[in-house]
Amino acid sequence: MDETLWAGRVVVGVDGSPESRLAADWAAVEATARGRGLTVVHAVLPPIGSSSFGPSMPVGLNVMAEIRDGALAELDAIAASLSAPDIRTHVEVGSPSGTLIGASETASMVVVGSRGQGGFKGLILGSVSTQVATHAVSPAIVVRALPDPGADTVVVGIDGNPGSNAAIDFAFEMASRHGWRLVAVHAWEAPAYDVLVVPSTTGAIPLDDLSAEEARMSAETLAGFTADYPDVVVEESIVHGSARSAIIEASARAALVVVGTRGHGQVVGAVIGSVSHGVLHHARVPVAVISGRRTARVTP
Repeated sequence: MDETLWAGRVVVGVDGSPESRLAADWAAVEATARGRGLTVVHAVLPPIGSSSFGPSMPVGLNVMAEIRDGALAELDAIAASLSAPDIRTHVEVGSPSGTLIGASETASMVVVGSRGQGGFKGLILGSVSTQVATHAVSPAIVVRALPDPGADTVVVGIDGNPGSNAAIDFAFEMASRHGWRLVAVHAWEAPAYDVLVVPSTTGAIPLDDLSAEEARMSAETLAGFTADYPDVVVEESIVHGSARSAIIEASARAALVVVGTRGHGQVVGAVIGSVSHGVLHHARVPVAVISGRRTARVTP
């Protein structure tokens, strides 16, 4: 494998679907903004025929060569229509999700359409985008639709979990690079009665006090980032309610939504949290999923 295809580059997976073409357009703009090369990749699995006796032998090397040549010609045509100065195309024999996840180990970011050519009709999020968003090491951007041309905000969810810091950092970096405002959404939920009773105390804690505590925690979480990115205008949104709903509502006119792969409400063993999963399914703008394993600053 030629690592120069991925290392430090913006890598976008293309399979001929409308969503993957939108992903390529988004990736070209972002690669140009970052001064990074763009790699447009298509992955293909060798077709295997079948008979009444079960699977037959894989196709010959000459047939695979024809498949690769045809796919490469299509990629080159797509690349010619993109407005990035440094574009490489590549056809990989392998699974699409495996190819992009492998590329994410050294890429600046990986980009994928929300649904691929082989997806079932009616599904909002395909298997490839789900796998890439869940397991990518680099930032993974899932594109369902492009934002409105005048969109100028990036929305990020915060929950006080140290693992979410990578997502917040990426959101600030994007806001600073593109001149966007940053909307930090912190949603919290409590039982649906007037006070929350804590057994270890002598009384009850009013929800107003809880709200003030959540606001304090949000401000403390953002403090270090606002110091590092003084040019970014930050709007804090403290919401008593569902985090998923709050982020989706805030993203309606955003340019990008940023979420992490783990949250406070995670199920043991789950990699991508329920909030991130819900946002991926329902946000109508590109969603960046940032791995909790990624603790270093985002590569410019």
